[in-house]
Amino acid sequence: MILYTIIPQEAVFATDPEVYASQMMIDYEGVPLMVQKEEENYRVLRVMSSDPSHFLDNRFSPGMILGN
Repeated sequence: MILYTIIPQEAVFATDPEVYASQMMIDYEGVPLMVQKEEENYRVLRVMSSDPSHFLDNRFSPGMILGN
């Protein structure tokens, strides 16, 4: 594969697997989310749904904290 980009190789090909160890997919109130486990809560990283209404809902914005 040839990738023509000005982005540094380290940004394209992350080599540290520990960065991804705390990330997981969950289904929260019927919305698939990519979250990162923090101490007792989850931080929303991405909304993985294909439903446009899920992107307009402020409860699932990236960066939001979901409590247990």
